[in-house]
Amino acid sequence: MPAIRILTAVPICDGHDSAINTINLEFIRHGIEVIYLGYNRSAKEMARAALQEDVVAIGISTYNGGHIEFFEEVVDRLHKLRLAPIIKIFGGGGGTITREDAAIMYGRGVDRIFFAGTPLTEMLAYVRAGYSEVEQRPYDTSFAGTDQFLARQLTLAERGAGTLPKAPEEAHGGAKPRRNSKVIGLTGPGGAGKTTLIDELVYRFLRSYPENQRVAILSHDPSLVGSGALLGDRATMIYSQHDRVFMRSLATRGQAGGVSPSTGRCLEILVKSALFEVILVETVGTGQEAIPFGIETLAVDKAVLVMPPDYGSRLQLQKIAMIDAADAIVVNKSDLHGSRTAVAEIEYRIRTNQKGQTLLRTQATRHGDTGVDQLFALLFDGKRGSHESEAAHAAGAREA
Repeated sequence: MPAIRILTAVPICDGHDSAINTINLEFIRHGIEVIYLGYNRSAKEMARAALQEDVVAIGISTYNGGHIEFFEEVVDRLHKLRLAPIIKIFGGGGGTITREDAAIMYGRGVDRIFFAGTPLTEMLAYVRAGYSEVEQRPYDTSFAGTDQFLARQLTLAERGAGTLPKAPEEAHGGAKPRRNSKVIGLTGPGGAGKTTLIDELVYRFLRSYPENQRVAILSHDPSLVGSGALLGDRATMIYSQHDRVFMRSLATRGQAGGVSPSTGRCLEILVKSALFEVILVETVGTGQEAIPFGIETLAVDKAVLVMPPDYGSRLQLQKIAMIDAADAIVVNKSDLHGSRTAVAEIEYRIRTNQKGQTLLRTQATRHGDTGVDQLFALLFDGKRGSHESEAAHAAGAREA
């Protein structure tokens, strides 16, 4: 049976995420793949993420009131995207949502409200019974060329469908689109800051490339052993919530090496869509043995290894196979103690392999970081955004 994929989120002006975190954990323990969008999210962000992730339902947790209007706006946005009632809406809010409120919300397209005191087992049983049998068939040709169409292609690829729907041009009788997307892979150990670094690269893309050009992200998170997965990279994204960004979260589903069994096929679909100037592939936090980008696994134009300064001793550094395979090596979190020593040790490590690799120091949590600027210029054909002159942006700082 295909994995149930749902999106969970907390609305704007609501910083209460403890309840949704508890529910997320219960869901993934029982085989559900949860894309967590985070808190302080708008209805537009929820609808966009649900579309791109091709989920069967959105779960919303809210404790700050205004729930009738907010839930209704999410439903309305799904209708405009031709995704309601295909994507269901459920949620809860402790004691803030009354049964009278729920009755109004049901009449406006909400599928289910859970009240205060509802056992987690009841929520789990409802989601598994109500959403496991949802059949996600290929969209008809009226969707061709849309993010909806693309998202459904990726879903079918994840499910191992034998025959995928045709690409937009083929669906209309045209020639197959030629590859014009640059594919960049980013890997490295967990906690190195890959997601934040990607978000900063996306910001520079949005500032540097024409408004008709887009970027795609394939993001990976690990599946729990014999269970579901928490796909949470969207929760830390700022700039990647933009309409010019298409992001899809994949679970490893038991495969080692940092990517999913369907990653190669999903990447092929994104490339053939001819919708994106650049495609970024972020792996799960990988260990010493993993080389996710190569002929045997996943072909990319540029491979980037992102490392924290505290990788361990020099002996540990000798064991990291990806150091010899990457086109660029980034020591992120360069504000931390030991970063200069790490750069010196890595420089010594790669000096003898004669591959001409680039070594950079970055602090992705610092807006306007010159190291990220250099990485962007290296990976994105030397383009540099106008962000460097924005004093207000450069003066800000993202929380580490």
